[in-house]
Amino acid sequence: MKQKEALEILKAGYNVFLTGCAGAGKTYLLGEYIRFLKKKGVPVGITASTGIAATHIGGVTIHSFSGMGILNQLTASDLNRVLKKNYLAKNLKRTRVLIIDEISMLSLDQLDIVDRIIRSFLKSNEPFGGMQVVLCGDFFQLPPVKKDYNLYTQGTGFAYKSRAWRELDLRVCYLTERYRHKEKDLLFVLDSIRKNNVNEDAVNLLRKCYKAKIGKREEITKLYTHNLSVDNINAGELKKLSGKQKTFYMNKRGPKGLVETLAKNLLAPERLELKKDAIVMFVKNNPEKGYINGTLGRVVRFQEEKPVVKTREGRYVKVEQEKWNVEEDGEVKAEVRQLPLRLAWAITVHKSQGTTLDAAEIDLSRAFEPGMGYVALSRVRTLKGLRLMGLNKTALKANEEVIKMDEAFQKASKEDRKEFCRIHKKAA
Repeated sequence: MKQKEALEILKAGYNVFLTGCAGAGKTYLLGEYIRFLKKKGVPVGITASTGIAATHIGGVTIHSFSGMGILNQLTASDLNRVLKKNYLAKNLKRTRVLIIDEISMLSLDQLDIVDRIIRSFLKSNEPFGGMQVVLCGDFFQLPPVKKDYNLYTQGTGFAYKSRAWRELDLRVCYLTERYRHKEKDLLFVLDSIRKNNVNEDAVNLLRKCYKAKIGKREEITKLYTHNLSVDNINAGELKKLSGKQKTFYMNKRGPKGLVETLAKNLLAPERLELKKDAIVMFVKNNPEKGYINGTLGRVVRFQEEKPVVKTREGRYVKVEQEKWNVEEDGEVKAEVRQLPLRLAWAITVHKSQGTTLDAAEIDLSRAFEPGMGYVALSRVRTLKGLRLMGLNKTALKANEEVIKMDEAFQKASKEDRKEFCRIHKKAA
């Protein structure tokens, strides 16, 4: 399905599962629909399964929006406690459209909990109280986190198995146009992983990228699977620089709990340490100022105590504080301000989701979950921008259950597209 067709289905008010491969423009299309709703004055709940994903679309986590918090099961006493929160009642009763991005990372239990909470607040038997619900994501990407052990589940808890999913009667909009990736070889590798059919041809294409020379080593973002590796690399690289270190602290305003949750879920750090020649990544979209989330550059100097970053495209940006906030009924409830930067010699595969990188050094030798390799490799635009440092078998695997479901989603999307065209052609 094309973006234009999917947008028309969304505007028609159907409950929708918006999906497609990495780089198909899912987040962009969500943005288009959100702008349409706001222009029409339709109250919309903009949420995502993680704080990082939520910041990409200007929303909050579904956990905070619904009052679910960290719950993985909902007892009667839990529900009674949540229902006493007046601000939630006010917010949910006015919401007409609910968007949940990165649905792959929300478990089936959590989606059912959200549904139950909303039905209870609205005193309705309809799924999600009768709201239009838009679920967005790609199940080939990061799966739900198993909180008990801080490891990933084996695919048994995906949201599409929930009762709420079944009762929503979702129209499937499977986007097939490619926007991030145009190179044939990279598309071949990514599609091979999605089909669990990585043959020798695909492996040979990746072998050519092994420790490849793609630019100055210190200017290329490194993706690793574990936080400890990333933190050590960034701290070590910053320490190597001889210049004077400058520290920038996050400014916070609002209730402590809400502010701390907002700050914790941002890619921008609470304490940002920089030096001249530090490699950085912008973590917020601001095209007017010349950067988007994922833009890479180097600190070339400090001007009036503000860093000046030269981007890879050669643009010079004097970096000012940006703000992130949580709104309720048009009123800002919590706000944080910080420079929209983070050190970017290295980042985790998890934090790279949603970004586009011109060049990356990727180490998948310790990949521990099917899908991690797909997420990491799909960050770059071309194989010419990839330096591969390590690879294991897990990195090239996709979840077999997800493959079968994806085939079903593609089939459903074709049928829903035909049905929508038939109905609207008849109506016209």
